[in-house]
Amino acid sequence: MSVGQIVSLMRGGILQVFILSAPVLGAALVIGLIVAIFQATTSIQESTLTFLPKMLVMLAVLALLGGWMFTTLEGYTINLFRMIPEFAK
Repeated sequence: MSVGQIVSLMRGGILQVFILSAPVLGAALVIGLIVAIFQATTSIQESTLTFLPKMLVMLAVLALLGGWMFTTLEGYTINLFRMIPEFAK
């Protein structure tokens, strides 16, 4: 196994992590920003007000995109397993 192949595998794995985590983290970021603006304008500093909406939105995004995430990860994993004989040479 050459260094180029290892770098390619690592790059592909990191890219998959970014692709799969981006929707959940992006939704949490947007909701966190909206709640922070709401808290700043109303001077309400309740800690559960920041946590609960983020958790609910993250669960909703996982419920909506979970099938796509699993399919993407499944395709990547199957591709990795198919490449094992090539790397064993």
